[in-house]
Amino acid sequence: MSDQVPSDLGIARATKLRPIAEVAEQLGIRDELIPYGRSKAKVELSLLERSKTESPGKLILVTAISPTPAGEGKTTTTVGLGDALNKLGKRTAICLREPSLGPCFGMKGGAAGGGYSQVVPMEDINLHFTGDFHAITAAHNLLSAMIDNHMHHGNRLGIDPRRIVWRRVVDINDRALRDIVVGLGGIGNSVPRETGFDITAASEVMAIFTLADSLADLRERLGRIRIGLSYDRKPITAADLHAAGAMTALLRDAFAPNLVQTLEGNPAFVHGGPFANIAHGCNSVVATRMAQQLADYTVTEAGFGADLGAEKFFNIKCRRAGLSPDAAVLVATIRALKSQGGIEKKQLALPDPAAVERGLEHLEAQLNNVRVFGIPTLVGLNAFSNDTKEETAVVLEAAERLGTKVVFSDHWARGSEGALDLAEAVCTLSDGNTSRFQPLYSDNSTLIGKVRKIARTIYGADDIIADTKLRNRFHQMEEQGFGHLPICMAKTQYSLSTDPRLKGRPKNFDIPLRDVELRAGAGFLLVLTGDIMTMPGLPKLPAAQAIDVDGDGRIEGLF
Repeated sequence: MSDQVPSDLGIARATKLRPIAEVAEQLGIRDELIPYGRSKAKVELSLLERSKTESPGKLILVTAISPTPAGEGKTTTTVGLGDALNKLGKRTAICLREPSLGPCFGMKGGAAGGGYSQVVPMEDINLHFTGDFHAITAAHNLLSAMIDNHMHHGNRLGIDPRRIVWRRVVDINDRALRDIVVGLGGIGNSVPRETGFDITAASEVMAIFTLADSLADLRERLGRIRIGLSYDRKPITAADLHAAGAMTALLRDAFAPNLVQTLEGNPAFVHGGPFANIAHGCNSVVATRMAQQLADYTVTEAGFGADLGAEKFFNIKCRRAGLSPDAAVLVATIRALKSQGGIEKKQLALPDPAAVERGLEHLEAQLNNVRVFGIPTLVGLNAFSNDTKEETAVVLEAAERLGTKVVFSDHWARGSEGALDLAEAVCTLSDGNTSRFQPLYSDNSTLIGKVRKIARTIYGADDIIADTKLRNRFHQMEEQGFGHLPICMAKTQYSLSTDPRLKGRPKNFDIPLRDVELRAGAGFLLVLTGDIMTMPGLPKLPAAQAIDVDGDGRIEGLF
């Protein structure tokens, strides 16, 4: 790769975009298209019925090793692979999540890919896009307002303000809002109580939005949301507050999947945006189903490493939506493997085959985390300009030991041309019909048993740690009829353990459980571990400081 490659934003701006109607035509979408300007659109849900088929296209998951400061390129690989499959003559659509403003203005950056493997228009996608995040934020906070309003006007349901679990959300990292007090200022301002804000990506409304399979299902799930308890300890739901209808009205337009394009003019559905460290990390079910019904191959990604996004993709999304993946690509880079091998960020540009070798144990652990679900998997080695032949050879020569194919891919610098070998390998893998997908645990397992299974099998932990009070809450949820629900673990993305400092393949550790929360509408239990937070903070030097608008109204500094 050349060091003279322009910035991601520069590459995106230099690309002439196809009219979105032409991109839609590639998948046979015509009357159902709702344009949002020239280069993006929504697709009516009615297309799901018109295009319904008994044999949907192949479903390919792109996941990765745990994120490091070196970068892995999971989204970039998803885009490059989708473009390469199209170049091979396979009708392909990619499915991604929408970026949150939190990481965009914080530390991680956007989520539109990079180099010559991006989805565009990247400024729109990374900022307000079609307004879906704002609609989700509004629907969530409408319910919050209706709770306080109900208590102000007599509290007919007897809501106990000390036992309200429904907070507010905003799509910006803001640590000052994690814990707040509302209702101050006198009797006219409702009941004073402690509450706080989460980031929109962690909202249960976001989870419902991405897991619902129809507007009717969306409304029903919203009504199941538990906002807290009454004074006599009875559960109070959004349906009890008659909020589900208005929430659905706010989400109606947003619920239609968004269609954009890659730099090479191929179709991409970008819809929904839950984080994988504090939520389930997958794009919407309706977008995935739409893509599968219209394309021969659907390439989708799940957030962060395979221990988080892939595990939840299989155990939550696939389980509830009845999806059966055909193959998976585990993305790694030489730089990230050196980081997992104990090398500091400032030293990653220096050749170090021994560090790459040490990092392979992390790659092997994440590879097993996908294969345990019965999914045929290969490793996509994402190229960087300072990779050496000796370092690359370490990974290529380990393929036999790892029991998988390792495919070198240069899509960041060369677009689809750089991912043709990867695309051909994926075709061979998925067309072999060797997928034997099954979730990690059964619905009938105990809730604690499900958590322990994830901790031991996926993280490599010795056991879980939970006090008696927390264990009793798991038992109470089983007694209330929620024992069949899957588990959504909230854990640091930087390590297989709950300690972000532990790289590679940590050993001799336990997983401390801090809390468990019922997500009755989404249909899972959220289990918080370690020090994970549902409202991130901005770093010392947030990306927002470098973003500006020039005299011509063009956004600058956006990656």
